[in-house]
Amino acid sequence: MIRVRIVEIAAAEIGVREATGNNDGERVEAYLAYTGLSKGHAWCAAFISWCYGQAGLTEPCNPWSPALFPNARTYCRSNACAHSKIMIKPADVFGIYSHSANRINHVGLVRGIAGKYLLTIEGNVENKVLSKRRHLATVYALANWITHD
Repeated sequence: MIRVRIVEIAAAEIGVREATGNNDGERVEAYLAYTGLSKGHAWCAAFISWCYGQAGLTEPCNPWSPALFPNARTYCRSNACAHSKIMIKPADVFGIYSHSANRINHVGLVRGIAGKYLLTIEGNVENKVLSKRRHLATVYALANWITHD
């Protein structure tokens, strides 16, 4: 049930937009504040942390995307993610790797899976919270932050 609740919380935020396109606005600043940051910072990881927090979980609570993929929580990395769809569950966290940044620089929430695609809810994409379809081949890492399924 906790997975369903996290996805419901995230889905209720779809459509939230930045005020000026500068990582700002009342809701965006609430996500950032949850992780100890003020407006102006990238907020995709803060959004995920906020969603988990609204569901009553204390972790994850970090605004830095790579921090959402510790070894103890991460169940696939790199090419392995394209073949692990049996393990993927709603409310898991996915990460996108940036070669220019040399690290995971974007995260989102798994809403579901459809064939070789993740159905997602993500913050800080096109300056808003939205739902997307992402091919599994584009996903660099997947993490499970739910202690009991």
